[in-house]
Amino acid sequence: MTTHSLTATTADAATGAATAAPRRLEYARTAPKVFRAMIALDAAAREGLDPALVELVQMRTSQLNNCAYCLDMHVKDARKAGETDERIYLLPVWHEAPAGVYSERERAALALAEEIARIGGGVTDPVYARAAAHFAEAELAQLISVCFTINAWNRINIATRKTPGTR
Repeated sequence: MTTHSLTATTADAATGAATAAPRRLEYARTAPKVFRAMIALDAAAREGLDPALVELVQMRTSQLNNCAYCLDMHVKDARKAGETDERIYLLPVWHEAPAGVYSERERAALALAEEIARIGGGVTDPVYARAAAHFAEAELAQLISVCFTINAWNRINIATRKTPGTR
């Protein structure tokens, strides 16, 4: 087993204080074929979907999965694409956000993304039906693909302790 002498700052679970944690492998360098395949999968998953919707789904999933790296990256991407601060700030509580902040289509996508991220109970019939009512079958397949792709990215970046802001 190889250990790395680099360190990254993390929060201590008990105290919340910043501590140095051993830095882990650089995934893109260490598993380049898998990394390139993930990049291709990510690009294929996004095809035909509104980029703003994709960013909302990726931000919300990253929040649920506690992936600081992906959340940081997708918030920055969303802002560059013109997303408003209000919609970014209200995303954790989108269920309670006033009407008009998120469209019914976006709400259906976010509900589906949440159930895919919390896969323990599966995707319920009402949530699936809601998404199916707002997305054509091909779009729904793409949306599901975006959901499972961001979940995979979250897991890679959490496992390797990818540091936010190091894109």
